[in-house]
Amino acid sequence: MDKLDWYRQLIQELLIERAKLRSPSDPIKSQTIFDRECDRYQLVNLGWKDSSTRIYGCVLHVDIIDGKIWVQHDGTEDAIADQLAAKGVPKQDIVLAYHAPHVRQYTEFAVG
Repeated sequence: MDKLDWYRQLIQELLIERAKLRSPSDPIKSQTIFDRECDRYQLVNLGWKDSSTRIYGCVLHVDIIDGKIWVQHDGTEDAIADQLAAKGVPKQDIVLAYHAPHVRQYTEFAVG
């Protein structure tokens, strides 16, 4: 399997795994959104809380750009960048895009 296909598979597996963490009885659902053509992957939460408050929000947003994994947003406690690194993705191939470009040099991940 080539590197990009492996990255795509890992990202999708991690988002699906995360989506399954919600209880089936929870009125808030986690939904995966995969744009395989443009390499954009998201996990969103949606539903109704107490039948009067609409819940909708992006929990995770990951793109593959120029052969690197760009974590655009991560609203989780268990960082997807760490999960990807633990599965063997080199840290120099993971960009924490939610950090300003001038700050990325101080992380252990790629600058972009």
